[in-house]
Amino acid sequence: MVGAGVSGSALAQGYPLKPVHMLVGFVPGGGADIVGRMIAQKLTDELGRPVVVENRPGAGSAIATERVAKAAPDGYTLLMMSASAAILPAMVKLPYDLERDLAPITLVSMGPLVLVVHPSVPARSVKELIALARARPGMMRYASNGAGSPPHLASELFGTMAKLKLVHVPYKGGGDAVIATASGEIDMSFPTVPAAMPLLGTNKFRPLAVTTPRRSSALASVPTLDEAGLPGYQFSNWNGVGTTAGVPRDIIMRLNAAIAKVVNTPEMKKAFNDQGIEPQTNTPQEYAKFLRNEIARNTMLIKLSGAKAE
Repeated sequence: MVGAGVSGSALAQGYPLKPVHMLVGFVPGGGADIVGRMIAQKLTDELGRPVVVENRPGAGSAIATERVAKAAPDGYTLLMMSASAAILPAMVKLPYDLERDLAPITLVSMGPLVLVVHPSVPARSVKELIALARARPGMMRYASNGAGSPPHLASELFGTMAKLKLVHVPYKGGGDAVIATASGEIDMSFPTVPAAMPLLGTNKFRPLAVTTPRRSSALASVPTLDEAGLPGYQFSNWNGVGTTAGVPRDIIMRLNAAIAKVVNTPEMKKAFNDQGIEPQTNTPQEYAKFLRNEIARNTMLIKLSGAKAE
């Protein structure tokens, strides 16, 4: 709510007048963090003020989301959202209402998760992994960046469709989950491509498949799960930017235009593609509709898989 005697237009004039803070709900090194930092760097130039990334990990991104939901509605606190934002409302009771307390600005990217296993796991294909997990019910462990995160739901969907009994081990962020898999602490995980990229060219873990209907341009030799033995499997990760409900529309539109300009430059498109993700922007209204549809779809998936917040 705008303070007494101060109109939304007055707040929007000259915006921004000071640094803008972009909160990321995960530890550094995960997909949302990488995308957020890529955008913040260029958005600083576009807005003429620093855009500072702050990591506020925990509760599958709910801690960062609550902080933004309760911030002053002046456009100086942004949230780098991931698919977890539309998963959590279907899983746990939250101290905020995503649709009531957050103002959508724009979608920024879409991309796959990638199924990876530690080299000690004797499976070189999805079919071999499924056979191995069936032979070891309740013994295969998978990492995620928290209950309600995209890797959590993607793993649960994998287990449900393949009729497996897997053990969930949540971490605070995608970077931690990747490290746990690469070290052999965990058998498998579904990290984002940006989070997995630094280790995909090493012998730290083995990629078996991506979760989207089409192969990733950055991982052309890695099949989709649908191709690799799990027909019909489909799960996409995404990132977007939101802010506090009540931020003046002029500021929302200023941010929407600035972010879209940054994301759709040839330089940023190439940087995104190199990370295995596709740039995708839209209007605040389209992003709001996208979020509603995601929440409805995820509610259905969670009922199907029986996924729970540990």
